[in-house]
Amino acid sequence: MPELPEVETVKTALMPVIEGRRIRSVRLTRTDLRWKLPDRLEERLTGQTCGVLGRRGKYILVPLSSGESLLIHLGMSGSIRLYDSQPQFGKHDHFAAEMESGDWFVFSDPRRFGHLDLLVTGEEEKHPLLANLGVEPLSNAFSAQLLMDRFQGRKQAVKTALLDQRLIAGLGNIYVSEALFDSAISPRRQAGTIKSARAQRLATSIVGVLRAAIAQGGTSLRDHIQPGGEIGYFVQKLAVYGRSGMPCPRCARPIKEIRQAGRSSFYCSSCQR
Repeated sequence: MPELPEVETVKTALMPVIEGRRIRSVRLTRTDLRWKLPDRLEERLTGQTCGVLGRRGKYILVPLSSGESLLIHLGMSGSIRLYDSQPQFGKHDHFAAEMESGDWFVFSDPRRFGHLDLLVTGEEEKHPLLANLGVEPLSNAFSAQLLMDRFQGRKQAVKTALLDQRLIAGLGNIYVSEALFDSAISPRRQAGTIKSARAQRLATSIVGVLRAAIAQGGTSLRDHIQPGGEIGYFVQKLAVYGRSGMPCPRCARPIKEIRQAGRSSFYCSSCQR
């Protein structure tokens, strides 16, 4: 599933195309994706002017002049493509919006795990997909102290805790693995033991890894392609994720792979404690 850097990359690419622009027409091929789509979605979007885009966790928010906001969730295989004229639509292009400029943005989702919804602007935290999200790791509210507060008394593995969207929003398997390696913390360590220097290293690594990934356009492993058709180049910077059995970039010992909460974890048992 696209994580925070991939979603931020998509949001950034959309901004110059739709911010301040009116939606001229909408093309919709289904009444549902992962869930049922809002009633009269085409009618409620057509003619609306888009405001300043936002992101909450792994969700993009497009405020509209109607007082509603369009919520976009890419899901596991969803992607957005941008065109400067009407494209040839593919079988998985389930939603498309034509802007008054003549540009189009198209939402494609082969496996239909993504979602589109409308909500009242300003009431985002009431939406069921957003209501219980934790702090944004790139916000001013994120800190080593916040990590310690969130982890206090937790016996679960720190890797599992970091993937809990109720604690920290937007983190996923790739960037948690990379941040734990960067901070020299084992994914098996109990979250409640992350204190002081470890907490500071982890907080710094999370922010650093996310910002580096955003600068590289995210990570393209299977489905993530940037809106302009480019791949995400952070895949070339991965230190441990997907590198089971390969030499650790620090000590050259083989990277290990274990299962935690149904997900693969990659780490160096020598460098990470």
